[in-house]
Amino acid sequence: MFGTLVSGGRRLGGAALEERVRKVAGGLAALGIGPGDGVAIMMRNDFPFFEAILACGFLGAYPSAINWHFKAEEADYVLADCGAKVLVIHADLVSRFSHLPPGLVVLVADVPPEIARAHALTPEATRVPAGSTGWESWVAAAPRWDGAPRAPVSTVIYTSGTTGKPKGVKRPAATPVQQQEIAALRETVFGVTAESRVVLTGPLYHSAPNFYAIHALRAGATLVLQARFDPEEFLAIVENERVTGAHMVPTMFVRLLRLPDETRRKYDVSSLRHVVHGAAPCGPEIKRGMIAWLGPIVHEYYGATETGAVVHATSADWLAHPGTVGRTVPHATLRIYGEDGREVPVGTIGEVFVRLASYPDFTYQNRDTDRRAAERDGLISVGDMGYVDAEGYLYLCDRKRDMVISGGVNIYPAEIEHVLIGLAGVKDCAVFGVPDEEFGETLLGVVERLPGAPLDERQVLAHLRAHLANYKIPKRIVFQSDLPREDSGKIFKRRLREPYWAAAGRKI
Repeated sequence: MFGTLVSGGRRLGGAALEERVRKVAGGLAALGIGPGDGVAIMMRNDFPFFEAILACGFLGAYPSAINWHFKAEEADYVLADCGAKVLVIHADLVSRFSHLPPGLVVLVADVPPEIARAHALTPEATRVPAGSTGWESWVAAAPRWDGAPRAPVSTVIYTSGTTGKPKGVKRPAATPVQQQEIAALRETVFGVTAESRVVLTGPLYHSAPNFYAIHALRAGATLVLQARFDPEEFLAIVENERVTGAHMVPTMFVRLLRLPDETRRKYDVSSLRHVVHGAAPCGPEIKRGMIAWLGPIVHEYYGATETGAVVHATSADWLAHPGTVGRTVPHATLRIYGEDGREVPVGTIGEVFVRLASYPDFTYQNRDTDRRAAERDGLISVGDMGYVDAEGYLYLCDRKRDMVISGGVNIYPAEIEHVLIGLAGVKDCAVFGVPDEEFGETLLGVVERLPGAPLDERQVLAHLRAHLANYKIPKRIVFQSDLPREDSGKIFKRRLREPYWAAAGRKI
């Protein structure tokens, strides 16, 4: 039986959830959805999202999660690329598409009050438009599906699209042996068992929150949805729901640690047993702060949509090896390759290639050439640079595409960002390369201030010079509000970089 879903004042127990999933599966089957077919979902984290994904699992169909932040061109592309026959969508998001394919069945769900409040939606925007097929009425009328559940395939997750169009990562159902290994991974790395009470803070259109949430429900855990991450509300949820675990990103850690001490002390978070983070680099001071506050329950992993979680670090691992993202999990392989395509010695920076045998192999939807380009010697790279130490611990430097070569010197912006985020008054930041006539490219830092912070360029540069070699100091600092960032915590650096390279008549 599935676990329990909680959101705002709503609760859906495992038996009731399974009954609704069987109704959704019956309705989808009546629409012609079967093994291998596609169902697109464009929603915030809400009950229908889970009902649709789990129903697809019963039928062997592929659910494709579409980023609800996408504008029309981006949303149209993913919907066409995934080849979905059905689209499940929140009422206020229907207008995000400029074109819906002929024959596509669109099922529109009301936006619940807690999500409407979190996103400041008007009452009119939250309701199913006249003439549309409403999710609730459609489910009520759907026939119940009573067949034996098929081995579920994974959700098709579209990568962030930091270079070119997003790529849909698609994989078949896991074998029984792989299912057992994935269950062990879920417990060791993500800390989820049938007894867990976990809170979902990240969006289901990203692979790690999706894996975390779906596998928690399939394990029988209680899953609490936070409509939009707010640090104090997160603490209140932990206290009120006696939450034992959470999947987070470093940006959330920063916001939690910046709460006043008296605010953090107001809430009882002693129920927490396993807080896991990934998706973006975590600065050393932030990591130390979280471990000092919560205790040695902070876990980290490294992986990607294509690979799953291949490396894991406990708090003890990290404290003994500061800066590491961990060592390989069981059934994982890790190698570091140099520019010449050969494996490099211990301690040498190169491109990270990995493979997790517990995960079925993947394809990129309609992108076979890209899939072949990602592989070497049976291992997969997503463009990360790093090195391993003598004990096999992996340290990441930056994305290969984010590395800046200035005057022939390799510079890794993530290191600079770690220092920047520790400066009082900095809310968010990004460092990247821009064209430079003398050096080819040079560093630019973009900083978003906290409200009221009196930061200026001189103060920021002085802080960086106190911690970094001169060649790592950005040539200038630009202040900008509302940096383009996804719910996952990742900044869209491409959107920041593009204007500088376009003005120089060069592509990035």
